Amino acid sequence: MASHSTLLFSPPNLSPRFSSLFYYSSQSPPLQTKKLSSLSLTHSAKPRRLSVSVSASRSLQALVFDCDGVILESEHLHRQAYNDAFSHFNVRCPPSSQPLNWDPEFYDVLQNRIGGGKPKMRWYFKEHGWPSSTIFETPPEGDEERAKLIDTLQDWKTERYKEIIKSGTGKKLAVCSAATKSSVVLCLENLIGMERFQGLDCFLAGDDVKEKKPDPLIYVTAAKRLGVSEKDCLVVEDSVIGLQAATKAAMSCVITYTSSTADQDFNDAIAIYPDLSNVRLSDLELLLQNVVAAN
Repeated sequence: MASHSTLLFSPPNLSPRFSSLFYYSSQSPPLQTKKLSSLSLTHSAKPRRLSVSVSASRSLQALVFDCDGVILESEHLHRQAYNDAFSHFNVRCPPSSQPLNWDPEFYDVLQNRIGGGKPKMRWYFKEHGWPSSTIFETPPEGDEERAKLIDTLQDWKTERYKEIIKSGTGKKLAVCSAATKSSVVLCLENLIGMERFQGLDCFLAGDDVKEKKPDPLIYVTAAKRLGVSEKDCLVVEDSVIGLQAATKAAMSCVITYTSSTADQDFNDAIAIYPDLSNVRLSDLELLLQNVVAAN
């Protein structure tokens, strides 16, 4: 497994909402209305309840997932790589005199509108004007020059993205499932593809530990392999058994329940969601910060 993978999950049957952190079936039961505490996310997807004490020294260094229905995105790193490319080649769209910079809000819209890096840039330049750059001092006018501009930017951006991945800028990612290894491997290879599966920082199945969930061994083992403290891991689970395993391992846990687990007692979770399709990494980081501030 790679030492510093970022979070790349995109099952073929999922609509291209690349801003999503997680996905669970749209058949999940509706959110039960409950009075929330003063803790809240500045995001449309809000947790059902928040109730756990978190040390103020805690920082999110690793995300650890149960297997079923999990997706995690890396688009924020792609956006960084694009902006680095625009800066490197001094890409300036008229009338701005500053290098192009795609902010998170714009990129979130762009990535859900246009698929692929080259089509993104081509669409943007058609809409906002072809740029000047160190590649072409004046904006390219012909198809050949425009294609060269796009190709050069995309090639440089791709190499920059690889550097970001290797540097460990992204969060570490682990998948821990109580199911047998052969079934989980088959699921993940078909869900996310062989390359992304092999890019996980840690993968553990029921065969890899002597004790099953709700015993914490699988999560304790994952933390050791990741080289991070248990308190700096955030677990995503769907059942009370997984929640118990996580909390016994001294890890904070977010629950995204299914129709069969919706009525379970998740009081020890720091947040409970009926659907995580619109939750991003920044939302989870903010969630932990708010919990720390409230305690």
